[in-house]
Amino acid sequence: MAHRIDHEYDYLFKIVLIGDSGVGKSNILSRFTRNEFCLESKSTIGVEFATRTLQVEGKTVKAQIWDTAGQERYRAITSAYYRGAVGALLVYDITKRQTFDNIERWLRELRDHADSNIVIMLAGNKSDLKHLRAVQEEDAKVLAEKEGLSFLETSALEALNVEKAFQTVLTQIYHIIRKKALAAQEATIGPGQGTTINVAEMTGTPTKKSCCSS
Repeated sequence: MAHRIDHEYDYLFKIVLIGDSGVGKSNILSRFTRNEFCLESKSTIGVEFATRTLQVEGKTVKAQIWDTAGQERYRAITSAYYRGAVGALLVYDITKRQTFDNIERWLRELRDHADSNIVIMLAGNKSDLKHLRAVQEEDAKVLAEKEGLSFLETSALEALNVEKAFQTVLTQIYHIIRKKALAAQEATIGPGQGTTINVAEMTGTPTKKSCCSS
C-alpha cells in the first residue's frame, strides 16, 4: 500500500486474489481490469498482476491486483506477495465443494503473511453455473460471518458482482485509511492543546489560566 498524491491517483492499494487453482481468479482479474473473459484460460504459473484506476468517494484510487497461483507447488513463491497487501479476494468455485472446504486454510495463510487490518472479501465464483452448485450460499454466509469477512457470489463470465466485490473492498480499505489518518491527526494535536483562555477576563474571578480543547 502506498499513499501518493499526484496527477494520476490519490491512493495505491495492493489487492491479492487467492484460492485453489481453477476457481476463476485470473478471469476475475481480467474481467475487472480489462473487462475480458477467456474460456480457454490456463492455470496461472507463479504470479501476475494488473491495475485499474477508479473513483472511491471522490478520491482516485489505483488498484494493483495480484493473481496468486493456486497450485500447491507455487505456494512458497506466492507467500511473499501477501506482503503489503491491504485487501484480498478469497475465491472458491460454487460447483466444487473442495475449493470451499480449503477456504479456511487459505484464510490462515493469508492472516499469517498479511497485515492484521487486511480487508477480506469471500467470493463464490461461477454463480452462472447454479445448476451445478455444490456449495450453498447460506454455508458461505455462515463462514463469512464467523470469520468477519464480506461475502458475494460472482460470475466472471457474466460480469456479475465482480465490480461490486472490488468496489466494496476498496471502499472498506479507504475508510480504514481515513480513520487511521484522522486518529494520527488527533494524536498530533493531542488532548488539552487547544486555546488558553483567561477565565478572569470572562468572569471577573481571580486570574487563573485554563487550558481547553478547541
